[in-house]
Amino acid sequence: MLPQSKGKIYLAEERGLNETEWFRSYNTFNFGKYQQEHKKPFGSLYVLNEDTLGGGQSLKWLIEEDTDIILIPIVGVVAFWDSTSHEGLVEAGAVQVLHLKAGSTCTTKNPYTDHLVKYLQLWIKTTDNQTLSCESKFDLESYQLIEIFSQITPGAENAGYTGTIGKLRGRQEAIYHKKNPKTGVFIFVIQGELEVQYRLMHEGDGLALWEVDEVEFEALSNNAILLILEVPILDE
Repeated sequence: MLPQSKGKIYLAEERGLNETEWFRSYNTFNFGKYQQEHKKPFGSLYVLNEDTLGGGQSLKWLIEEDTDIILIPIVGVVAFWDSTSHEGLVEAGAVQVLHLKAGSTCTTKNPYTDHLVKYLQLWIKTTDNQTLSCESKFDLESYQLIEIFSQITPGAENAGYTGTIGKLRGRQEAIYHKKNPKTGVFIFVIQGELEVQYRLMHEGDGLALWEVDEVEFEALSNNAILLILEVPILDE
């Protein structure tokens, strides 16, 4: 067995929780009233929320700095629109990237009246004005790692970021090879249990890794789903 790489785990049970009668949000990093010294952002990734919205409900966010917002539905369909008149619907099996400037607003809404929707919401700081809002679809039934978004501009000072998702069968192994030497890697378990870089991870857990070229995985439950993010490590 290889030695563990340098990293930090974010346990699901230690996430922040914002909840009302029609809304629930689990926060991996500091967000809103949830502020903890050991829950600071990982590089340019500063929001990773798992949100659930009741029927017909919506949320509006003010974006205070240049940010790409990434929406990944887990259950149902999420409606969205922003102050640049970009709007649409994104469903499970698809991902939406919204490129927003400081001072913009973004709204998400449950288009159903009698069903809950559940989605991941990621916010990544950006410095590259060339990135564009876009949508892509993916098929998890291939049981392999699939790149679902990438915002990298060759030669740019910002290393850019990428996102990869995968569903693995029980005891299936996989290796993720990092695409950019300037980035750190953050893994989030959407479903099931996995061993990630020789660490046991459960649903809702996150793992930040520095100084790695590749990451090894093994699914410990059937149909385990994980999200792999490469993001720039910012200077403090």
